[in-house]
Amino acid sequence: MGDMSIATLLGIIAAFGLFFGAIVLSTDHYIIFFHIPSFVMVFGGTLAATFISYEPRYVMLSLKLIGRVLFTPKIGRNILKAEVGRIIRWAYVVQKAGPPALEKEAENAVKGDRFLRFGVEMVISGYSGADVREILTNQIESTFGRNTVQVTILKAMAGTSPAFGMIGTLVGLVIMLDKMGEDPTALGPGLAVALLTTLYGVIFARLIYLPAANKIMQREQIVRFRNYLIAEGLVLLADRKSPRFIQDKMNSFLDPSIHFNIDTARRK
Repeated sequence: MGDMSIATLLGIIAAFGLFFGAIVLSTDHYIIFFHIPSFVMVFGGTLAATFISYEPRYVMLSLKLIGRVLFTPKIGRNILKAEVGRIIRWAYVVQKAGPPALEKEAENAVKGDRFLRFGVEMVISGYSGADVREILTNQIESTFGRNTVQVTILKAMAGTSPAFGMIGTLVGLVIMLDKMGEDPTALGPGLAVALLTTLYGVIFARLIYLPAANKIMQREQIVRFRNYLIAEGLVLLADRKSPRFIQDKMNSFLDPSIHFNIDTARRK
């Protein structure tokens, strides 16, 4: 899963800290902002609507992913550069002894990386570069589609949550108006509680569901980019391109500041 993402953790602390800090500074009666029936109506209603709309398995995966955004992703800038270096190293092996020699060279690298193992196996088997590209592109896009179902669900929850907040407010207003003739002094507190559900709905949407969806989408896009980078390298290996050509082609995917340089790597 990775280490804790400090930036994400600080963002969450800052967001909720500012919210609760503003409440504490604004009123001595801050306990009124904690209302279990309002929480149940917003969170429970959103969850119920989501289970109606989507398959339970994907809903549960989406809820688990909310917690995982606290952890750092496995792929960073330096890893992308290292991927280029690894493919170039393999290119020298293929150039010297042909694609079958790649099996021993790549044995450790493909452990735990199903995408890389699948691609390397095709190169070793003698697939053409065009075939490798077509098959790996299908795998990249289908995997990306599967993994971003949770993003769609979380965005749907972000849209549903304020709606249930409004529903809770309407329920509270109906109850409040029904009691208006009995005790007019109860109108103020009743209205405050009624408005809490709208507040909860917006907070859940804007501080939990939507940020989690956006972060998951960004991470999946990074994984897709990394896989396309790998795929390009494997296509070039299958076509028996030279290491320097592979370097230049793969570097074209990367920020110039992290371009791999064969000559520098050799000097090291």
